[in-house]
Amino acid sequence: MTKMKKHIPHIIFALMLSSAGCKSDSEFLNQTPTNILTIEQAFKDPAQVESILANLYNRQLDFSGLDNGWASFADFSESFPSENGAAGIVQRDSWGFGEWGTWDYTYIRELNLFIERCTAATTLSEDSKRRFLAEARFLRANYYFEMTKRMGGVPLILKSMLYDFGGDPTYLQFPRAKEAEMYDFVISEAEAIKGDLPVAPNQKARATMAAALAMEARAALYAGSIAKYGFRTPQVTLPGEEVGIPAAKANGYYTTALTAAREIIEGKAGNYSLYNSKPDLAENFANIFLEKNNNPESIWVEDFKLKSGRVHGFTVSNQPRYGAEEEEGGRLNPSLNLVEAFEKLDNTFAPLPVTDGSGNPIYYDNLLDIFADRDARLAGTVITPGSAFKGRNVDIWAGYLLSDGGILTGDDRGAQKPLPGTTSPAVQVVGFDGPINGKEFTAQTGFYIRKYLDPSPGAGSRGTNSEVPFIRYRYAEVLLNAAEAAFELGQPAVAAGYMNEVRARAGLTIPLTAAEITFDRIVHERRVELAFEGHILFDMKRWRLAHIVWDGTRMTVADLTSNIGKATKRNTQPYGLWPYKYYNPGNPNNGKWVFRIVLPALVTQANRFRLGNYYSFIDDNIRSNNPKIVRQPNQ
Repeated sequence: MTKMKKHIPHIIFALMLSSAGCKSDSEFLNQTPTNILTIEQAFKDPAQVESILANLYNRQLDFSGLDNGWASFADFSESFPSENGAAGIVQRDSWGFGEWGTWDYTYIRELNLFIERCTAATTLSEDSKRRFLAEARFLRANYYFEMTKRMGGVPLILKSMLYDFGGDPTYLQFPRAKEAEMYDFVISEAEAIKGDLPVAPNQKARATMAAALAMEARAALYAGSIAKYGFRTPQVTLPGEEVGIPAAKANGYYTTALTAAREIIEGKAGNYSLYNSKPDLAENFANIFLEKNNNPESIWVEDFKLKSGRVHGFTVSNQPRYGAEEEEGGRLNPSLNLVEAFEKLDNTFAPLPVTDGSGNPIYYDNLLDIFADRDARLAGTVITPGSAFKGRNVDIWAGYLLSDGGILTGDDRGAQKPLPGTTSPAVQVVGFDGPINGKEFTAQTGFYIRKYLDPSPGAGSRGTNSEVPFIRYRYAEVLLNAAEAAFELGQPAVAAGYMNEVRARAGLTIPLTAAEITFDRIVHERRVELAFEGHILFDMKRWRLAHIVWDGTRMTVADLTSNIGKATKRNTQPYGLWPYKYYNPGNPNNGKWVFRIVLPALVTQANRFRLGNYYSFIDDNIRSNNPKIVRQPNQ
């Protein structure tokens, strides 16, 4: 049998040769290939068209995605990267001008080709063609939106082009469109295709009417805020308006954003709502990003499926390391900067109470007590000391605080030493999850991320990984987009109504009044609701706050603990909060917990956002090949 198996390929090859020899050369060369479909064949069968379209879906761009690593989540001082060699992410004296850019006209060409070929198809039903074309136009518009967020105005090419080898390529050279024209294109495409996309709230991975409207609302909001807040950065413009949008256009864009968002809110695109399935509010918030079925909040997602082998390792990389499958994880450590942004349940902002009014440490019976009475989104986004994941308590504590103010700790996870005044037995003096300065995969800020972590068996194993989806558009963001647009249009009561819906789910049951809706509130609400979802950079850019928030100045503890909730608050270095067990036998506080604010030892610089970072660098080769492409400002 083994010998026969070895010979089978040779027998088949010989038969192929003998078969070919029975035909004339012309007959042989004119055979139709069986492994390549012609364009006509490819666009004849709806299933085949869906396969082509699936490839185009899979190539959509996300700023932060679950399948493109974890490092993009560990930026902007919202977290610390606990992996050797990665600390540079959060202490860049300046981001490179090329950061965050994209210029994928190969993808644009293939989308244009799909649209042209699907339009020309003769055997597809009109209903099928209508939907396929609307989906391709959605993908093209959404990618152009992603390009515009990063690059400003770009060449708007809506047909496939082919070089004729005539020696003159100028007919292939397009100038950059105005930035406003790019946003206008995204908005107009959404309006044009929304009626051709299904009203189908249970379809999450393919474009629907709601996805088109969510894209339109977000794009219009971006354009409106660039127009309104461009005055903060008058240097960030170009004479031809490839960068920068006239202020007079702001209200028109805000009106468009509010109208598009309302179509979703009022049910015209199907029944979407905030996810409310778990009685524990923190668990409920965390579950938004885990629930694939019967999730009324997700609108458009990047999906993953174990059965198809399309999975990601986000949980493997970022789960609490202690007790994890394969002892893997711990890379993303949210910062105290972000943790303190989650307000108290009475709608006030305050730092976590580490010391009393006299500067003395506050002693806590339980680790979780310091986080009590806070916005439930905190515990749904961040794993704090004293909390659990997959039914197992994390082991986050930095050591013993001694009565003389000294610290007894170790330099490895779960290290053991004798307590003062004893020689044995040795006891554990630091958590198995750290924090330990410079020790990779430990909670170097005192925190782990919770959002997106998959508790399913095997999800933390490299051999299995996770199928948790990445939500690109969700209903809570639509509400916040509507709130911001309404606020900017002078409708604070309307804005309050939308914001209070989102806040009530987080346990903030004292409604904000119209008078309490401010720009600071708008900025704050997006930060805590949408943390680690790829919004922080582009929000700061469109509000023209990035150079103010990330100004390159090192922070003090006073900077950290003051002005919480202010849109312009400096946020240049990721701080941490370390718990210590108090050791003073005979003292009533012996065995209780105290906390100290720390700056991880590897954070030695501060993030600085330059005016040239507002738009990503256009490569010299691109501009050399097309002299019509003007250079970005301040680069």
